[in-house]
Amino acid sequence: MTTLAHVLGVISAILLLAWVLHFHGRLWLHSDNPEHIFNVHPIVMYFGFIFVMGEGIMVYKMIPLQRRVRKMVHMMFNFVALCFGIFGVYAAFKYHKESSITDMYSLHSWLGIITICLYGLQWVVGFLGFWIRVAPGYMRERMVPWHRSMGLFLFLMAVCTAETGLVEKATLSQLGPGVESCLMNFAGLAILLFGMAVAFSVLL
Repeated sequence: MTTLAHVLGVISAILLLAWVLHFHGRLWLHSDNPEHIFNVHPIVMYFGFIFVMGEGIMVYKMIPLQRRVRKMVHMMFNFVALCFGIFGVYAAFKYHKESSITDMYSLHSWLGIITICLYGLQWVVGFLGFWIRVAPGYMRERMVPWHRSMGLFLFLMAVCTAETGLVEKATLSQLGPGVESCLMNFAGLAILLFGMAVAFSVLL
């Protein structure tokens, strides 16, 4: 199941890249073309946030190293995901500003902000509780199932947010039947299957 998750994660990345680069041009945060600015958002949010977060969830159980080392790798993966997530949100706000679009008007944007904020809180609590160990031992034992459950819940929230983002983009672009809509649908399906594979990998 873990191997399947890796494969589906790569397939999702390839499909997203093919969609963005073939139909919407290059990725450039400082371009005069707002579409090039927008392109940064889905790529960074998937590669840097969802994919890295999923790998960070699985890596804790996957690598045959000492527990302290596994915790450090897990923590760093999730920190990188958080940084990329914040950058991806910045790219979306910059695109809205350059295109004179109102911020925070859609379900996708609401889910995105909620997910990023809760994910940042989850990382801080995990860092202080399990790495710095500011909490006593009995409290850390009680925190473990909550930390695991919340991490998986936020990962699935990120997947859900990505799906609503693809739907929103297709709706705003008024896409009908065609190659682009088909590619977006396959990308969305691959991201969903990646999320399910990561969840099953952890739960099993």
